[in-house]
Amino acid sequence: MNEHDFSKIYAIMEASFPASECRTFDSQKALLKRPSYRLITEKNEQGHIVAFLAGWDFMHFRFVEHIAVDSSIRGGGRGKKLMSRFISESDTPVVLEVEPPVDEWTRRRIRFYERLGFHLNQFEYVQPPLRQGQADLRLQIMSYPVELSEQEFAPYKQLLYTEVYGLRA
Repeated sequence: MNEHDFSKIYAIMEASFPASECRTFDSQKALLKRPSYRLITEKNEQGHIVAFLAGWDFMHFRFVEHIAVDSSIRGGGRGKKLMSRFISESDTPVVLEVEPPVDEWTRRRIRFYERLGFHLNQFEYVQPPLRQGQADLRLQIMSYPVELSEQEFAPYKQLLYTEVYGLRA
């Protein structure tokens, strides 16, 4: 991936997520060297990146870390297309983190994933900090194709904490 494409992806990421849910530019770019990490992009008619999905492929599950569409064209189905593509590429479960449903925006995001077949799991979950000096972030886990119990999610959580967030076991 060239520098210009990654810069566009990062700009969409920064505009779509709070700083507590994004790594620094250099930390995010460094993930491209990891074999289990990958970026899927969607381009417009002019060949410009307008949406992306950042995901992780593990042996027993897949993780969607970020999915975002340029704010000027949201609602056109590009996010659904990216997520459907990611889901269809494997027979393993897919998990992702969402903010708890506390307002219209967070409830809308959860409904988007539910329309794709995801389930909002009802156990507690904390995302470790993505940047130095940040606090843990209380989120919830959504899973596809079925709801997971906290015990079923435990091995996924362990792998997320060590591989995605760099925590030592």
